Amino acid sequence: MVGKGLGLNVLGEMFLYAALNLIPLALPLSILLASLMVFGSLGENLELLAIKSAGIPLLGIMKPLIILIFSISVGAFFFQNNAIPIIQTKFYTLLISIRQASPELDIPEGVFYKEIEGYNLYVEHKDRETGMLYDVLIYDIASGFNNMAVIVCDSARMSSNEDKTMLIFTMYSGQQFQNWNQGKTVRYDQDFVPYSRENFREKVMMIPYDANFSRMGEDVIEGSSTSNYVSKNLSKLSVSIDSMKHILDSVNIVDRNMMKNYSYLSFRSGYPNDKKDSVITASINSGVIVPSPDTLLQSKELHEQSSIMQNAFMKADNNSNEFLFKSLNKTTTQKTINRHWVEWHRKFTIPFTCLIFFFIGAPLGSIVRKGGLGTPIVISVILFIIYYIVDNVGYKMTRDGVWEHWFGMWFSALILLPIGVFLTYKAMNDSVILNVDTYTSFIKRLFFIREKRKYSAKSVVIDKPNYSEISTELSFLNEKINSYIENYSIFSYKKYWTDSSYDDELYSIKRDLENILGQLSNSSYHDELKKAEEYPVIIKNVRPFKANSLPAKLSMFIFPIGIILRTLSIPFDLRIINDLKTTKRLNGELDALLHNKYARDGSTTALNLN
Repeated sequence: MVGKGLGLNVLGEMFLYAALNLIPLALPLSILLASLMVFGSLGENLELLAIKSAGIPLLGIMKPLIILIFSISVGAFFFQNNAIPIIQTKFYTLLISIRQASPELDIPEGVFYKEIEGYNLYVEHKDRETGMLYDVLIYDIASGFNNMAVIVCDSARMSSNEDKTMLIFTMYSGQQFQNWNQGKTVRYDQDFVPYSRENFREKVMMIPYDANFSRMGEDVIEGSSTSNYVSKNLSKLSVSIDSMKHILDSVNIVDRNMMKNYSYLSFRSGYPNDKKDSVITASINSGVIVPSPDTLLQSKELHEQSSIMQNAFMKADNNSNEFLFKSLNKTTTQKTINRHWVEWHRKFTIPFTCLIFFFIGAPLGSIVRKGGLGTPIVISVILFIIYYIVDNVGYKMTRDGVWEHWFGMWFSALILLPIGVFLTYKAMNDSVILNVDTYTSFIKRLFFIREKRKYSAKSVVIDKPNYSEISTELSFLNEKINSYIENYSIFSYKKYWTDSSYDDELYSIKRDLENILGQLSNSSYHDELKKAEEYPVIIKNVRPFKANSLPAKLSMFIFPIGIILRTLSIPFDLRIINDLKTTKRLNGELDALLHNKYARDGSTTALNLN
């Protein structure tokens, strides 16, 4: 567009068509960003929590917006089917017209300028205020190379007529050199070629040069067999695809018949069926060895061998060129069919992508709980870049015929749909999937990094620990630990997948231990707090599936997978057993500490411990 001399109306029209043409690409991104901002803001202001506390689930909150997005998706389909073909036709017609428009002349200094057809101009220096050109050299090859003229002048001025169809070149103080043949084709000696020379003080040269913008008709796009897919709606695309498939099948049938009966293979069809391979059949029956083609060729004279080889090479080369030409025609037709399929599927993939992005953005916003423009824009841009890359991969694979059209054009949807379902499920269950502490805890468990307890003395204690109750709870806790170690230190493969009681018992042990340590954390004595900090943090059983569930039973019967999963869980089970033994030992030490301390102090609490 730069240097074309286009009016603002032409530029404004082109930008309008370009903006309308980008709506299908911008609509999914806008829905993703809007859903992230809305639900992120609701979560950040605790409005989402208030709505859920009123008994309305997440899908109930999303229901009105689902209806809205579905309506937008339906509208996007009709926009893709009815409006986009018209917009694309007008846009590409205008764009091609702008590309073909002649540029306004801006001749550079010190280099040859070739934008004027038939002329090469060289300007050493130019005055931008007056428009004068100095030390000008012109090669005029408009009448052909044999009639070339060379013009050298001190200065020149360039202008155009009123309708911008002619370029007026006024030259001062120069010479013109031109080959001289008087309109006849004459052979001259290579050392001498006659020419004419003209000296001038002022010379005017008129050069045809149309600098006006000329808009081409829309029939250029609609009538093109390789690019008219942009101007067709769904029904026209289907008809064109069916017609081209029929043509391609017909061409393939003709080519197969031609290959079967063509050239040096056709001699087999010339023999009667009862005499084909008769020599080979007779030799097999009589036990005579038929000479190979190489032996027959070697029996000929050298000039005959050369003639045979040359004829064979010429036939093979002719066949190769002819079938290559036919294959190029079929390849072009197949590429055109692929382009039609791309446009056909885009009528559906864009609306469906809008739905998917809503089911990604809304749950993700409720999980992230960040409104405004900062975090939603970052997340939406990252997700859209991923979508754009995946969608372009599918588009190019479909266009080049590497993948089937339905798979390539729906490839991005197949990738994004599980993400949307997963995020919606996690948001409905108030998942902490994006909580950093969740992943930190998982990494610590995976690499057996132990968490350390930390209890500080409180300046103000409201509920002081009941040591008699703590002692009793320690005894009950030891009994539970003994029972768990006895039952689950070693258990069978079947019991691992079907017995769900070990999860319940371990949860009961952890709950009782945390209750005891919670009471002890209110103590004002440092030795008690220090002893409480020695207790290990007991992890949960690492199981891929809940025991006695359907996935767990299936894993149990799929022996390779079940055995691998069971083997991977053994280190975690051993850690739990060791932590329980450590807890049991610390329970005894804590109980003894409490007895000795309060018996020595002579308090009534010591009597209660007995």
